[in-house]
Amino acid sequence: MSGLPLEGIRVLDITVVWAGPFATMLLGDLGAEIIRVESLKHFPTATRGIMVKPPKAAMKGKLGASYPNREPGEMPWNRFSWFNHSGRNKLSMTLDLTKAKGKEIFKDLIKISDIFIENNAAATMDKLGLNYQVLSRVKPDLIMVSMPAFGNTGPYKDYKGFAPVIEALSGHTLLRGYKDSDPSQTGVPVYHSDACSGATAAFAAMLALYHRNITGEGQFIDMSQAESMMPHLGEAMMEYTMNNRVLEPIGNRSPYSVPQGCYRCKGDDKWINITIASDEEWENFCRIIGHPDWICDERFSDILARAKSCDEVDRLIEEWTQKHNPYEIMHLLQKGGICCGPVMSEEDALSDPHLKEREFFLDISHPESGTHPHPGFIWKMSETPAVVKRPAPCLGEHNDYIYKVLLKKSEEEIEQLKKEGHIGTEYLVDDNG
Repeated sequence: MSGLPLEGIRVLDITVVWAGPFATMLLGDLGAEIIRVESLKHFPTATRGIMVKPPKAAMKGKLGASYPNREPGEMPWNRFSWFNHSGRNKLSMTLDLTKAKGKEIFKDLIKISDIFIENNAAATMDKLGLNYQVLSRVKPDLIMVSMPAFGNTGPYKDYKGFAPVIEALSGHTLLRGYKDSDPSQTGVPVYHSDACSGATAAFAAMLALYHRNITGEGQFIDMSQAESMMPHLGEAMMEYTMNNRVLEPIGNRSPYSVPQGCYRCKGDDKWINITIASDEEWENFCRIIGHPDWICDERFSDILARAKSCDEVDRLIEEWTQKHNPYEIMHLLQKGGICCGPVMSEEDALSDPHLKEREFFLDISHPESGTHPHPGFIWKMSETPAVVKRPAPCLGEHNDYIYKVLLKKSEEEIEQLKKEGHIGTEYLVDDNG
């Protein structure tokens, strides 16, 4: 087996929430050394927790679900699942970038690194005096990826946005619902743009590495998270530019495949998605489920007729699906060449035989959170398979390695940095600021 593709590449990481940490997780999975630079004086809400020390009463609500067994522990920031799920294969050091000494130490790290990734508000690095213009003078071949919500230029550049805002402004939220539905009532807390932006940023960083290997040149990558979502809405954009029509939400239906829908099955809250893409598939479907009479029914004779009768088609299909469980339907229809699959819960996904055989979920042991299954690698490379070298880092866990080995700081210097609030393993702020 060869070494991992990005072995020998060092990445500095000042990312928050999900999009940025997902990007650096992907690079770490490929073998890059990821160093998270974290502040003891600024608690990153929605990254290492919503609160520094959440009260026990909060553990009974939705917040508590983000901690193992709904227990925050003595150091909750090391047990927060939002951080730990994308924290594997990373190191954590602490440093105060608001102080002159902190900036100089960061520049020293830049000198021995290859990539710097951040997804803070657009003006953050300018305010710190650590933008690309400054850092590229320290290391001319540096690759810097900056991925704020709306990019670093344009009238929206200073606007802040989490995934729900980004998805709304990119048009995703409006389309993700049902006909005549209220967008505020049909949204779901599954943030497509975070994973999309993270994967796009990792891809851009690798392209820049390829370019640097050829030319020796570093570069600045200005990546708007909102713009990375736009290609995922290509049909809607083309519908407007070609036909001057604004698409509306259509739920689970499709203008190209009729029927297509999500149908109730036997059991408590069990559902199946079915897509029939041609008249031939429709005829095959009718025979499989024991209703060949539907083939000759003029209401269902072709895709145009079925589109006009889609409510009746869906009603009849659901009469049949309600008599069977979703996996039974999937195996029956897939055997007959019909696209379909069950609507899985988290429990269903974790126990799914296909994902189990492919070893998608990985049991990762964390010193403070225990052992839990995590989503695994999104690719399987035959010669350079990804590995989990380490779980998500505890705050400041790798200070010794980074300060002593990489930066070659003496014990006296390290003690002074501790006194000045740079080095530590606990936040120096509370939930009252």
